[in-house]
Amino acid sequence: MKIFPTSAFKKSFKKLPKEIQKSAIGKDKLFRSDPYSPQIKTHKLKGKLSKFWSYSVSYEYRIVFEFINQQTVIYHDIGTHKVYK
Repeated sequence: MKIFPTSAFKKSFKKLPKEIQKSAIGKDKLFRSDPYSPQIKTHKLKGKLSKFWSYSVSYEYRIVFEFINQQTVIYHDIGTHKVYK
């Protein structure tokens, strides 16, 4: 799977606590092997974000992404539930 992080994602990632960054890297590996793994709780978003999906990095942190096709994903943002706004 090819994943392309946006500049906004990279900027948000750098601002995260180090332990969340490490967790995000681990969850990314899991996502690449199985995007619908129950461990990351992948789900489609609704409303104004209806073209996006999200998966859990931790209880509080999420990665918001977009499927371009089955093998290509764009990571748009990472953070707390505030990324949905």
